Amino acid sequence: MSRLYRQIYLTIIASLALVVVFALILWQFVPNPGPSRPAFELAGELVGALIPAPSEGAAAQQDAINRLYDRLKLDLALYDQELRPVAAAGRRVPRPRNESGGFLYGSGGPAWSVRLPDGRWVVVRAPSRQRRPLFGVFAFLGGIALAVAVCAYPLVRRLTRRLERLQSGVESLGAGDLSARVKVEGKDEVAQLARSFNQSAARIEELVLSHKLLLANASHELRTPLSRIRLGVELMKEHADPKRKRELEKDIAELDTLIDEILLSSRLDATKALDHSENIDVLALVAEEAARYDHTSVAGEPTAVAGDPVLLRRMVRNLIENAERHGTPPIDISVTRDANAAEIVVADHGRGIPSDAQEKVFSPFFRIAQGDRTTGTGLGLSLVRQIARQHGGDAFWHGSPSRPSAIKVRLPAIATIP
Repeated sequence: MSRLYRQIYLTIIASLALVVVFALILWQFVPNPGPSRPAFELAGELVGALIPAPSEGAAAQQDAINRLYDRLKLDLALYDQELRPVAAAGRRVPRPRNESGGFLYGSGGPAWSVRLPDGRWVVVRAPSRQRRPLFGVFAFLGGIALAVAVCAYPLVRRLTRRLERLQSGVESLGAGDLSARVKVEGKDEVAQLARSFNQSAARIEELVLSHKLLLANASHELRTPLSRIRLGVELMKEHADPKRKRELEKDIAELDTLIDEILLSSRLDATKALDHSENIDVLALVAEEAARYDHTSVAGEPTAVAGDPVLLRRMVRNLIENAERHGTPPIDISVTRDANAAEIVVADHGRGIPSDAQEKVFSPFFRIAQGDRTTGTGLGLSLVRQIARQHGGDAFWHGSPSRPSAIKVRLPAIATIP
């Protein structure tokens, strides 16, 4: 992955490299007005040869220094053996500091000291030219700033442009546009953030649409048993028919089941993790649930999973009831272990369903017409998939030419059987 911090770091390195190249160019091609060591040595030797001896007096030595200054335009100073000033011309130069001579640094710039054979000292400094040091510093720093700005602008603008699009997408989503998505560019942290935003927005849109569909269908489904109950109550006012009473009890049970399934579906959508988890032998759990139904057989091997036993029982119960209600007995259930997964296959002897409906059967309130009417609430297999996914697995249609009506559930298996 091309990390964002690497891009910024490499941009800074590239900018500094350009600064170094710029400085080398200045060093190579801009003339250096500063004096060199050989020039200082030569000037010192010439001055020493033209200065009169101490015996000729201070005035003669001063005159010689003045003539040299007028001709060479050098700052000059003559010191005796005790480093006392004897004669000087031009700006003030620093006093010699060591016995061997050499460079001297003072406020007026670098100078060169030469010791004469008779012990006197001559200090020579080239005259300063009119300089504008602040302008040079600002020019150099301005070049650095310009180089950094030129190198950093494309990266910064590309980054901010993507962040602006991401901000626009967030604002659109917050304004209620659940279809808002952002373009994913690059492979850095911003691209990962855009990808996560798109995934979150898609999940939010899916949940909102699912809840809208759930509420719309629930309102329709609740009206049917309520209408039958209302009619039954009216009829029971005239005479109490035992058959009508049983039908009324059945309608009440259907209504209670529907409400329970709606609440469970909403709770599974709202939770991210299981409230309770323990190691469970899937084969034993399936056998216990299957014992409550006729014409149902269980085969397989003990396989352990980690999960909520209440939810897993509900999942198995819904699978068996779906096969009993919509399929043809007998119902065969197998529990096997495939690699690191436990597989539960519930198959009946029905003719199966059309291929275009094999995925839709796991949608809330989807029902396939059987004859003149449909049965069930349409939430049974939807809950099966929700519970399976809550446990890290999934549910899907598993029909084959030999057994066209079958559903498989895969759950992560564990090594220990309780």
